[in-house]
Amino acid sequence: MPKYFGSVTDQLKNWNESLDPDTVFIYALKVGGFYMLLSLISGIFLFLTRQTIIIMSRYIEYDLKNEVFSQYLRLSYSFFKKNNTGDLLNRISEDVTKVRMYLGPGIMYTINLAVLSILVIYNMSNINGYLTIIVLIPLPIMSFIIYSVASKINKISSVVQKEQSFMSTLVQESFSGIRVVKAYDRSFEIENKFNASANAYKTKNMRLVLVNSLFMPTIFILVGVSTVLCIYLGGIFHAQDQMTIGEITTFIFYVNMLTWPFASVGWVVSLIQRAAASQARINEFLNEKQEIKNTSNSPFIFLEKIEFINVSYTYPNSGIQAIQNLSFTLNKGESLGVVGRTGSGKSTIIQLLTRQLEPDQGEIRIDGVDINECNLNEMRAATGVVPQDVFLFSDTIRNNIQFGNSSSNMLSDKELISVTKQAHVYHNIQGFKDEFNTLLGERGVNLSGGQKQRISIARALIRKPNILILDDCLSAVDTETEDAILSSFGALKDITLLIVSHRVSSIRNAHRIINIDEGKKTEEGTHKELLQLNGAYAELYNKQLAEEDTTI
Repeated sequence: MPKYFGSVTDQLKNWNESLDPDTVFIYALKVGGFYMLLSLISGIFLFLTRQTIIIMSRYIEYDLKNEVFSQYLRLSYSFFKKNNTGDLLNRISEDVTKVRMYLGPGIMYTINLAVLSILVIYNMSNINGYLTIIVLIPLPIMSFIIYSVASKINKISSVVQKEQSFMSTLVQESFSGIRVVKAYDRSFEIENKFNASANAYKTKNMRLVLVNSLFMPTIFILVGVSTVLCIYLGGIFHAQDQMTIGEITTFIFYVNMLTWPFASVGWVVSLIQRAAASQARINEFLNEKQEIKNTSNSPFIFLEKIEFINVSYTYPNSGIQAIQNLSFTLNKGESLGVVGRTGSGKSTIIQLLTRQLEPDQGEIRIDGVDINECNLNEMRAATGVVPQDVFLFSDTIRNNIQFGNSSSNMLSDKELISVTKQAHVYHNIQGFKDEFNTLLGERGVNLSGGQKQRISIARALIRKPNILILDDCLSAVDTETEDAILSSFGALKDITLLIVSHRVSSIRNAHRIINIDEGKKTEEGTHKELLQLNGAYAELYNKQLAEEDTTI
């Protein structure tokens, strides 16, 4: 294209001024039409290039995000204990995006620069080698300046992003904890914190805008310098009959063609640096070994008993020994209550039984088979767990209960009514306008603590589990409701129940009860037997009984 317009310029210069205007008009139409055709062809090839490389990078981003998320789901509970949520989110969002930016625009502009530079510089050298060297001097300088500006932008962007993350966290916590904020009348204080964060974000963003504003002026100034040099030196060469006007025009076209490829050098280098750092973080995470794996494909059928045999566990991060030489047996169809003070290791027992954690010493056996040799997927499918920290999704009550369903079939209203009656929450759901289709807020914020716990119980019951585990999940309900829920479990056939609680009222009707303190079993027996021992269990029972009498 530049050579064509250079020849057109020389031809127009050599035409006689008395040339027929119609001839000039027709020639101008031909030139304009040919220019439009070349532009159309260039646009098509640019479109195909972007479609090939950019879409390819989006597919890679898709695959990489899926791989990262799958790794999240494979990793054990202990991994999430030692990594904060913000860092995990950044790896699947920010880090993957930075890698995609290099694999897409980064590679595209690198190829563009390499191919275009070779072709353009070769053609410029054939016209005038000396002028080529002089005219191209500002372009590498422009690349270096843009690289410096891009590096500065990256640093300030990181600061802005951190402030934005802080502001988002503040908003999220304020919304999630709105009850506490209102109850303690801290709205004014929270608003001041947000205003301070918003002002800091604005100030840092203004610095980013200032640095960003240097980007395009830098390009225009240095391109202008190259163009001025081209015209000035080209004029001197033309006066010496070493260049034609058309060749000078060709040079100007070529300089402008190289502008963006050279401008992109600094930006691409910055992209490469960020992508390399992000890929290293992603690889570090993807190389994390899965601590707990399913080693068996055999069917899991619970027939007889669960045994803890001299089990011990110490948390690696804190060094706290949560369980020490713990032994007990839970027979099929029976219930076992585990009671103890806060921090005595009760929840750790559940995490060990569901293989979220692996014991340091001892064995956990199911029907005489080491739990590590059981089919983990089927074992968990046969187990219903109601955690202490109830989590409900921002979805309908129906879908929150459906989440516990082992099959993909949607639950009927009859099934929903059955399990919610067993969980003693159906009458509450009837009080909502949309009943099971009631949309819950974040973490079920529009429900009471007791309602959330009981919906979580319904979610576990919908699985029709062989083993039902309750982790202190009745703490927010009154004793009357608690008794009604526990009584409904008695009607379930062949269910094995493990109840962990700090309240004696939750476990007093269990077939067997163990009292643990600092990870050790101190007492074991029925409710009556433990009261007769007049030990720690009896002391806890009498204390809670006295507290209930006081509150009445």
